[in-house]
Amino acid sequence: MKNVEHIGIAVRDLEAAEKLFGVLFNTLPYKRETVASEFVETSFFQINQTKIELLEATNADSAIAKFIEKKGEGFHHIAFEVEDIIEEMDRLKSEGFILLNEKPKKGADNKLVCFLHPKGTNGVLIELCQEIKKPDL
Repeated sequence: MKNVEHIGIAVRDLEAAEKLFGVLFNTLPYKRETVASEFVETSFFQINQTKIELLEATNADSAIAKFIEKKGEGFHHIAFEVEDIIEEMDRLKSEGFILLNEKPKKGADNKLVCFLHPKGTNGVLIELCQEIKKPDL
Protein backbone atom coordinates (compact mmCIF):
# COMPACT_ATOMS: atom_id res chain seq x y z
CA MET A 1 0.00 0.00 0.00
CA LYS A 2 1.38 3.36 -1.03
CA ASN A 3 -0.52 5.90 1.07
CA VAL A 4 -3.92 6.95 2.38
CA GLU A 5 -5.89 7.85 -0.75
CA HIS A 6 -8.91 9.36 1.02
CA ILE A 7 -11.18 9.21 4.06
CA GLY A 8 -14.89 8.60 3.47
CA ILE A 9 -17.61 10.29 5.52
CA ALA A 10 -21.27 9.23 5.24
CA VAL A 11 -23.73 12.15 5.24
CA ARG A 12 -27.50 12.50 5.00
CA ASP A 13 -27.49 15.76 3.02
CA LEU A 14 -24.57 16.24 0.64
CA GLU A 15 -25.30 19.89 -0.10
CA ALA A 16 -25.42 20.81 3.61
CA ALA A 17 -22.29 18.75 4.28
CA GLU A 18 -20.44 20.46 1.42
CA LYS A 19 -21.25 23.84 2.98
CA LEU A 20 -20.16 22.72 6.45
CA PHE A 21 -16.90 21.12 5.31
CA GLY A 22 -16.28 24.00 2.89
CA VAL A 23 -16.25 26.38 5.86
CA LEU A 24 -14.22 23.96 7.97
CA PHE A 25 -11.57 23.43 5.27
CA ASN A 26 -11.85 26.97 3.85
CA THR A 27 -12.13 25.58 0.32
CA LEU A 28 -14.69 24.29 -2.15
CA PRO A 29 -15.00 20.64 -3.19
CA TYR A 30 -13.05 19.90 -6.36
CA LYS A 31 -15.42 17.27 -7.67
CA ARG A 32 -18.93 15.90 -7.36
CA GLU A 33 -19.72 12.53 -8.87
CA THR A 34 -22.49 9.93 -8.93
CA VAL A 35 -21.49 6.29 -8.61
CA ALA A 36 -24.65 4.62 -9.91
CA SER A 37 -23.50 1.08 -9.12
CA GLU A 38 -23.17 1.99 -5.42
CA PHE A 39 -26.26 4.25 -5.29
CA VAL A 40 -24.20 7.13 -3.96
CA GLU A 41 -23.44 10.76 -4.74
CA THR A 42 -19.92 11.81 -3.75
CA SER A 43 -18.15 15.09 -3.20
CA PHE A 44 -14.37 15.41 -2.81
CA PHE A 45 -12.32 17.96 -0.93
CA GLN A 46 -8.52 18.15 -1.08
CA ILE A 47 -6.41 19.68 1.66
CA ASN A 48 -2.75 19.43 0.64
CA GLN A 49 -2.19 15.67 0.17
CA THR A 50 -5.36 14.64 2.05
CA LYS A 51 -8.65 13.93 0.29
CA ILE A 52 -12.01 13.73 2.05
CA GLU A 53 -14.93 12.03 0.29
CA LEU A 54 -18.46 12.87 1.40
CA LEU A 55 -21.02 10.17 0.51
CA GLU A 56 -24.80 10.58 0.31
CA ALA A 57 -27.09 7.66 -0.52
CA THR A 58 -29.25 7.96 -3.64
CA ASN A 59 -31.29 4.88 -2.75
CA ALA A 60 -32.73 3.72 0.60
CA ASP A 61 -31.31 0.22 0.02
CA SER A 62 -27.73 1.40 -0.59
CA ALA A 63 -24.83 0.54 1.71
CA ILE A 64 -24.50 4.21 2.74
CA ALA A 65 -28.21 4.49 3.62
CA LYS A 66 -28.00 1.32 5.71
CA PHE A 67 -24.80 2.56 7.38
CA ILE A 68 -26.39 5.88 8.35
CA GLU A 69 -29.55 4.14 9.58
CA LYS A 70 -27.47 1.85 11.80
CA LYS A 71 -24.62 4.12 12.94
CA GLY A 72 -25.56 7.67 11.95
CA GLU A 73 -23.50 10.11 9.95
CA GLY A 74 -19.74 10.07 10.25
CA PHE A 75 -16.58 8.17 9.47
CA HIS A 76 -17.36 5.44 6.93
CA HIS A 77 -14.07 4.16 5.48
CA ILE A 78 -10.40 4.76 4.88
CA ALA A 79 -9.00 4.16 1.40
CA PHE A 80 -5.45 3.20 0.54
CA GLU A 81 -3.80 3.68 -2.82
CA VAL A 82 -2.23 0.53 -4.26
CA GLU A 83 0.00 0.01 -7.26
CA ASP A 84 -1.70 -3.19 -8.48
CA ILE A 85 -5.15 -3.81 -7.04
CA ILE A 86 -5.44 -7.41 -8.31
CA GLU A 87 -2.08 -8.32 -6.79
CA GLU A 88 -3.00 -6.65 -3.49
CA MET A 89 -6.42 -8.35 -3.42
CA ASP A 90 -4.75 -11.74 -3.99
CA ARG A 91 -2.20 -11.04 -1.26
CA LEU A 92 -4.79 -9.96 1.29
CA LYS A 93 -7.10 -12.87 0.46
CA SER A 94 -4.21 -15.30 0.95
CA GLU A 95 -3.58 -13.67 4.34
CA GLY A 96 -7.17 -14.42 5.37
CA PHE A 97 -8.85 -11.06 4.83
CA ILE A 98 -12.42 -11.13 3.53
CA LEU A 99 -12.97 -9.17 0.32
CA LEU A 100 -16.41 -7.65 -0.19
CA ASN A 101 -15.99 -7.92 -3.95
CA GLU A 102 -14.05 -10.61 -5.79
CA LYS A 103 -13.11 -8.34 -8.69
CA PRO A 104 -12.21 -4.64 -8.62
CA LYS A 105 -15.05 -2.35 -9.65
CA LYS A 106 -15.16 1.20 -10.92
CA GLY A 107 -15.45 3.68 -8.08
CA ALA A 108 -15.46 7.45 -7.85
CA ASP A 109 -12.58 9.74 -8.83
CA ASN A 110 -11.31 7.51 -11.69
CA LYS A 111 -10.43 4.56 -9.44
CA LEU A 112 -10.75 0.80 -9.44
CA VAL A 113 -11.81 -0.21 -5.93
CA CYS A 114 -12.22 -3.18 -3.63
CA PHE A 115 -13.41 -3.23 -0.03
CA LEU A 116 -12.27 -5.43 2.86
CA HIS A 117 -14.90 -6.64 5.31
CA PRO A 118 -14.66 -4.68 8.58
CA LYS A 119 -15.08 -7.90 10.63
CA GLY A 120 -11.50 -8.75 9.68
CA THR A 121 -10.04 -5.25 10.13
CA ASN A 122 -11.00 -4.33 13.70
CA GLY A 123 -14.30 -2.82 12.59
CA VAL A 124 -12.83 -0.45 9.99
CA LEU A 125 -14.04 -0.61 6.39
CA ILE A 126 -10.90 -0.56 4.23
CA GLU A 127 -10.98 0.42 0.56
CA LEU A 128 -8.20 -0.37 -1.89
CA CYS A 129 -7.88 2.13 -4.77
CA GLN A 130 -5.93 2.02 -8.00
CA GLU A 131 -5.93 4.87 -10.48
CA ILE A 132 -7.50 3.81 -13.78
CA LYS A 133 -4.72 4.32 -16.26
CA LYS A 134 -5.51 5.58 -19.71
CA PRO A 135 -4.34 3.23 -22.47
CA ASP A 136 -1.23 4.32 -24.34
CA LEU A 137 -2.11 6.12 -27.56
